[in-house]
Amino acid sequence: MPWIATGTLLRWLCTAIGLYHVVVVAGLPGWIGIFVPHQIHKSISLAGALVLIFWLLRARGDRRGEDTETRAAERRTPWYDWLLLASGLAGTGYVVFFHEQVLDYGMFGELDTRGMVLAAMLVVPLLEAVRRTTGWALPVIIVLFVLLTMFQSYLPGLLHGRGYPLERLLYSAYAGNAGIYGLPLGIAANIVIIFLIFGALMDGAGASRWFMDLALALTGWSRGGPAKAAVVASAMFGSISGSPSGNAATTGVFTIPLMKRIGYTPAFAAAVEAVASTGGMILPPVMGAIAFIMSEWIEVPYSAIVVAAAVPALLYYLIVFVSVHLQARRDGIQAMPRSELPRFGAVLTRGWHHLIPIAALIYFLIFRSLPPGIAGVYACGFVVLVSFFTRDRGNWLTPRRIVQAFQDGVSRWVVVAAITASVGIMIGALELSGVGIKFSRFIVDLAGGNLYITLAMVGVVCLVVGMGLDATPAYITLATLMAPALVRLGVSDMAAHLYVIYWGLASFYTPPTCIAVYVTCGLSGSKVWETGWESVKLGIAAFLVPVAFAINPGLMLQGSLPNIFLATTTALIGAVLLACGIRGYAFSPIGGGPRSMLVVAGILFILPGLVLPGIGLALTLAALAPQWRGSKRAAHL
Repeated sequence: MPWIATGTLLRWLCTAIGLYHVVVVAGLPGWIGIFVPHQIHKSISLAGALVLIFWLLRARGDRRGEDTETRAAERRTPWYDWLLLASGLAGTGYVVFFHEQVLDYGMFGELDTRGMVLAAMLVVPLLEAVRRTTGWALPVIIVLFVLLTMFQSYLPGLLHGRGYPLERLLYSAYAGNAGIYGLPLGIAANIVIIFLIFGALMDGAGASRWFMDLALALTGWSRGGPAKAAVVASAMFGSISGSPSGNAATTGVFTIPLMKRIGYTPAFAAAVEAVASTGGMILPPVMGAIAFIMSEWIEVPYSAIVVAAAVPALLYYLIVFVSVHLQARRDGIQAMPRSELPRFGAVLTRGWHHLIPIAALIYFLIFRSLPPGIAGVYACGFVVLVSFFTRDRGNWLTPRRIVQAFQDGVSRWVVVAAITASVGIMIGALELSGVGIKFSRFIVDLAGGNLYITLAMVGVVCLVVGMGLDATPAYITLATLMAPALVRLGVSDMAAHLYVIYWGLASFYTPPTCIAVYVTCGLSGSKVWETGWESVKLGIAAFLVPVAFAINPGLMLQGSLPNIFLATTTALIGAVLLACGIRGYAFSPIGGGPRSMLVVAGILFILPGLVLPGIGLALTLAALAPQWRGSKRAAHL
């Protein structure tokens, strides 16, 4: 949920927090002999997030989509917010100023009375901060896991266990390896914030509008050009923006009116933008920072994740792109007049420099093997430098515009910081109780060890848990809870993590929450439920493609070359057939029977194996042969 911090002091506080992270992640203190321990860095990071949250958000009356930040800044901060903030700062400050004592807690495996008080003083405001930023769902889940761990000995069956006292849980949260200061918060403090600032700097330098113009120049001349441009622009900018809803708002303000103007319905225009913007999180090379988080989590090279994610992302966008084209043909929608389109050469000349930071990022990550955070810092520097390559002074990243970009990036990040820290409490409780392992076993047992059923069950849970969370927190939560169940059945770590990402992201355009759809509906004037179901049809790849690559790693370009070729080729054919069936158009409009046959055929082609695509081929021939003959006769008349 992106915010706009108001007020000079608040603006400079955001800038100070952003600069602190850039300096520490880049390792600049080490140049003068200052070493910042990881736990101290994460504690300072969390303290900054808590300050902004309690300053910006009121305890009551905040609703998604309202300008809550401005109202909160205009009113006095109530006493209980100051109390919560002071409590949180006491808990984080103790880690900063008495780091050795906290290390002793970790060494001896228990907290003294002072440690327990400080832990509670941090946990309570942290859960309240998460409630204010995401709603009740996540804090309630965390509290339930804590209570479950405390009272396990009284519970039957799957939930039965040893049980741990509150003191042990507070230790796990405050001083344990998997608590508040565990891996998730470390990722937020070292990677996520850098790439959110990177995306904000790119936007401040005019990259989002340039990507839009480039996409229009490439696709605007064809049928349904603005919709195709929306797909291309949202994919390009969405990969670096880090927020599906933010991406939808940024590009949708340009694309949705254009789509409506040439004849697309408001619901379809909003759905295209919502689905295309969401897909940026799965599109290499940046993947909204998710690729870097996954690399840290499963300990594989970043380059391997980029390669594995390439074909599934291509299939996702291929279905959307083909659907847009077929809908244009079905409804008789034409291209935009060439006189209204930007010229490709002029666009490229004006903004080619926007590609330099992305190329630099890839170079530092793959060819120099730098850590993601450091590579991101260098890429931010390139954004600032190349912004002066243009004659348009409005896109120069002057100090004022850099401050604005830091403000935008940090204000998006504080939500991630609070959520990742609180998820650490849940991870610590899961490790103590063993419920995470038991839950994965339970899902596998409930499915009878059947991989297809397990995939379906995990997918539904991911869809539900992902509702209301932003992309990065959703991934971290689902990777903790759901990915182990798939790994138990032999799915690779990478495939399992990509699987939960796809299903979790689908919640951004799947009713009832569908955050990205709410954003685009506000721009198009369409109804949420109508747009939501249209989005599900456009984004159906998020439900099917993960099943395919979880079963057959050939879609992730892993395994033998014949298997990779077969899996990729059949999936590409299936994507086109599926789009034809859903949109009801191939050579001409398709009726109910052949349309259903094409949908089934497309699904069978996407799923792995030889038999299923063979059946799909037979269905395709049966469905399209009459259409093809009819189109040939019409051409001769």
